[in-house]
Amino acid sequence: MGRRNKHYSKDLHQQAYEKLTSMLSFGESKVLAKRQGRDFDGVYSIETYKTYWKHIKLYIKWININHPECTTLKSSRKYVNEWLGLGVEQKLSPCTIQTKAKALGKLYNIRPDDPNYFHPPKRERKNIKRSRVSVVRDKHFSVTNNDEFIKFCKSTGARRTAIGKLKAEDLWSKEEMLEEKRCAEEIENYVIESKDKNILNNIIDALNAFPDQDYFVHFISDKGGRSRFAPIIGENKNQVVERMRKTKPGKKVWEHVPSNADIHSYRADYATAVYKMYAKDTKDISYNETIVVNGKKKKRLYICRKDDIGKKLDRAAMLKCSKALGHNRESVVAEHYLRAL
Repeated sequence: MGRRNKHYSKDLHQQAYEKLTSMLSFGESKVLAKRQGRDFDGVYSIETYKTYWKHIKLYIKWININHPECTTLKSSRKYVNEWLGLGVEQKLSPCTIQTKAKALGKLYNIRPDDPNYFHPPKRERKNIKRSRVSVVRDKHFSVTNNDEFIKFCKSTGARRTAIGKLKAEDLWSKEEMLEEKRCAEEIENYVIESKDKNILNNIIDALNAFPDQDYFVHFISDKGGRSRFAPIIGENKNQVVERMRKTKPGKKVWEHVPSNADIHSYRADYATAVYKMYAKDTKDISYNETIVVNGKKKKRLYICRKDDIGKKLDRAAMLKCSKALGHNRESVVAEHYLRAL
């Protein structure tokens, strides 16, 4: 005789895999899903899926060793916080623990507002070591041998996944962007597909934010599936442009992305450079001076909190920096990117 309940003939690993893959929503708009209140029910990025599945597999392995009596997702759910607590004891970074919590929250439908949702210790800037001080990993990376790559990153603010996808056609001059915008405005029905419309909107945003810049990199499928046009800046701008121009059509600009390169640190250098280009001396900014952000008035003078409490920044320059990096909030720039200001 066969099993009466075929579902539970599957092991925990298979159950978890089927549950997670049933939520895959690649190609759909997470922004739209969020507006409709159903974003928690899907996984919208291949990179997010890979990350979540990695942590889920680690949890399933731990369950099999420490709680072998749990053979279903329902029975294994109660041990989620115990496993996440072990990460705190092992002194894993709050960011890593938060990612684990999100992965298991997705699997077991534990939402952030759930009373049992695991909240890791708050992350403080003073405790962040990677990308701020030298660590063991940096010893396996040659700055001299990767000089051109480092300069490229510091001039474009590229993320690791994005720089590995860059092709020659992702280089845009200001003239090409203006021509694209002009065609859309003058030629009836020029924009046909939503993809084209998205690119056009990104072009307009970049031109409005950086009218003084002459070259941009089009990062396609950046974080969260979004795309953006980032200005190429700094003394190595011409070298970056030349590198992309010399790349054959259809070929990657960087066939190999060094695994030990501290790319987040290079993004921070890029962010700081962008900020300095546009920032006004905070001493010259009146406390009552305002700027419009997403249709709302905000004070131009940004006052930091947490471990940078009291530090003053120019919100207008922070917004430009945020747009260049591909973020939506200036607070992210203040907390994670700007240095030595």
